[in-house]
Amino acid sequence: MKTLLFILLCFIAITATVSGILMISQPDGSILNLKPELLSGSPFSNYLVPGILLACIVGAVNLVAAFLNMMRHRHRYNAAIAGGAVIITWILVQVMMIGTIHWLHILYFSAGALVILGAYQLKGRWAV
Repeated sequence: MKTLLFILLCFIAITATVSGILMISQPDGSILNLKPELLSGSPFSNYLVPGILLACIVGAVNLVAAFLNMMRHRHRYNAAIAGGAVIITWILVQVMMIGTIHWLHILYFSAGALVILGAYQLKGRWAV
């Protein structure tokens, strides 16, 4: 379970950070094949601010959580729960703003839920 938790945190951290950097480098979304129409229901005119938020919040929180897990820090499971909550919140807000669900939303929501459940179980609050 510890290995799965670490892998999920690394997966979320790396993909969020890289995607955020790519969105920052090409704010029109073309590098990730993102259509500008997806932003029509949002307060954003391009992908610059979402890219910054994705890299600096979602990516960074999960990167810190992965690092704390690797170092076996005493707050590693709390950090993992925070990382899972951040990605789930990101996905829910994104789905509400764009009004559609893509298979990647399901993948990342599920990864976030697994991170929270795994960290909570490893924390010793309940056993499966």
